[in-house]
Amino acid sequence: MQLRFSDEVIMPVELVQVRLVETYTTLERKPFAIVVKTDQKTHYFHQTITVLEHPEKGDLLIFFVPIGFDGTGVLYEAIFA
Repeated sequence: MQLRFSDEVIMPVELVQVRLVETYTTLERKPFAIVVKTDQKTHYFHQTITVLEHPEKGDLLIFFVPIGFDGTGVLYEAIFA
């Protein structure tokens, strides 16, 4: 998979976590979050809608938020409610 922040900035990402998000809603669906990691070492991109290029699902517009640096790359999270 890749994240396309712009036409000039495309970087590979690794899916590192999928988790349920606790909620107090009565909806039947279960909100969840995904966390992906880039290999960025010195900078990060601010929260934004970006394109996740998936090999099977195609291009997906997703709102990602940077959540930290784990020593090897930047982690970005997207929540699906």
